[in-house]
Formats: sequence, C-alpha cells, structure tokens
Amino acid sequence: MKNEVIISAEPRESRGKNEARRLRAKGRAPGVLYGADKSAVAVSVNPAEVNKILHTGSGKNTIFKLSIQGLEDTPAMIVDWQTDPVRENLLHVDLKRIDLTKRIVVTVPVHTIGEAQGIKLQGGLLEIITREVEIECLPDEIPESFTVDVSPLMIGQNLRANEIPLSGSLRLVSSPDQVIAHCVAMKAEEVAPAAEAGPEAAAATPAEPEVIKKGKKEEDEAAEPEKGKKKG
Repeated sequence: MKNEVIISAEPRESRGKNEARRLRAKGRAPGVLYGADKSAVAVSVNPAEVNKILHTGSGKNTIFKLSIQGLEDTPAMIVDWQTDPVRENLLHVDLKRIDLTKRIVVTVPVHTIGEAQGIKLQGGLLEIITREVEIECLPDEIPESFTVDVSPLMIGQNLRANEIPLSGSLRLVSSPDQVIAHCVAMKAEEVAPAAEAGPEAAAATPAEPEVIKKGKKEEDEAAEPEKGKKKG
C-alpha cells in the first residue's frame, strides 16, 4: 500500500446501545469489520484516526492497515460511518477487508479547470452536471480525483465521462455518455413589453397577458375592503 496508514483497533465482546455509550465515554467509537469471506468482527477505534482519514484527499477511498489487537492485521477501507448531527463526533464506522490483488469499484471525485470558451466568446454559462464517476481498478491504483479541462467548450458542447483520461488498471463503470459539464446559453432575464415592440407584435401576442392583468385587478379589488378595516 502506498504511504501505508495504520489504524489500531480493539475487539469488543459485547454490542448494543449501552456498550456503545460506554465506549464513546472513553473516547472510542464502535465499529465492525467484514468482507473477504471472513467472519465479521466487532471492534472499537480511535475516532480521531478515522476522521483524519476521511479528511485526506482520498477520503473514504483510502486503503489503510487495520491492526486489531490479538486478532488480525488487514488492509481495509471505510465503507460507511455515522456522526452526531450536533456535536459531529463519530458514532459508528463500518470497515471492509480489502484483497489487494482483486479489482474493486469506487466513486472518484471529478474536478474541472479552465474557463469555457463559450463563456468568454459567447456569453454562455458553464453548468456542472456531476462531480464524481464510478471506476473499477486495483486497490493500490485508486486515484484521489480526476481533473478535466473545460476550456474548449462552446455553447451547446459538453464533456462526458468517456473523455476522462484513465491509466493503469482503471476502467470506467459509469455510463460513458454521462455528462460531466456543458456550456449553455444564458436565459433572457427580461422580455420587452408588447407596446415597445410595435402594434404588429402586440396584435400577435397571445391572450395570456390579459388573463394575468385580470387576475391582478381581481386581487386589487379583493384587497380594497381590507384597507377600510381597522386593526383590532
């Protein structure tokens, strides 16, 4: 494993809410390790060590060595975790054993760089549709992220998942046609009034504005009696 990170864990014999509370009071967090066709093991970990991994560039895709006192040392990943919504302290963590010789599927962030030509030359707008893709690869080759250049995009053009450069054992799992970003025209913020456009345009205007005006008038009439009322 690259830049091997080690998390120490202790086995726990009992489970349940009371045991979890006791562990948290001691500054530990309950967790469970499973996978690789082996039995699940209930463990407790140092929350600070888990949070440190989650805040690295690779985040939950980080492969680390989990060292369970008296039981086993194994490559592992963080699969899921729960935090207190108020205190934000770690409540529970799910860990998975990883076989470094077998390919796995992971979700990797996608970052964009550059300013689309459609913005500079055509006054368009760049929209980011998705910020991550799924890939399959060997555990030791999981990238922290992908970076794609959106500079060439003009209005009406897009960048798709199959344009992300992949190397080594990486294979795209997401749909190749999945749009990462596209450049679109700006929507008109205001529509010129029919009177300013001339009598011919006004004649061709649908009857909808009249309905809107009528509704506004009715609202004004309905509000008129309220003006005469005195506050209680």
